Amino acid sequence: MLTAGMQAPDFSLPDKDGKFISLSDFRGKKVVVYFYPRDNTPGCTRQACAFRDAYEGFRREDVVVIGISKDSQASHQRFAEKHQLPFILLSDPELQAIQAFGVWQEKKLYGKVSHGVVRSTFVIDEEGKIIKVFPKAKPDTNATEILDFLSTKA
Repeated sequence: MLTAGMQAPDFSLPDKDGKFISLSDFRGKKVVVYFYPRDNTPGCTRQACAFRDAYEGFRREDVVVIGISKDSQASHQRFAEKHQLPFILLSDPELQAIQAFGVWQEKKLYGKVSHGVVRSTFVIDEEGKIIKVFPKAKPDTNATEILDFLSTKA
């Protein structure tokens, strides 16, 4: 997994409407990139809704919020509509950004080992450098933790 101080790898992925979005599109702005396992699962839905509920705070700070999972564009579209998500959701079925950021990892559940996305969030500065990593982010508190971090950086 990438760490603070490293340059964030650029990516270009489709959003829920099929428009390709690159991290480099947002140079000059702070960006929050959060990786999550799957649309419409309990933890991922709570995390997305927490970002939605805190979104005005991110807008006030002029921070772009991007959620990335390996779900399809259609799944993202349904997820965003169902929960009124105002931020960018990107589809990464080929694991381009997921692997580049190092969040595709071995996971153990009830003794079974598999690979999947480890819920993680990266705060990236205006020059594309990672300034904070929230590994194993908590769905319910991740968004407010990031806003708290950003307010101490102002």
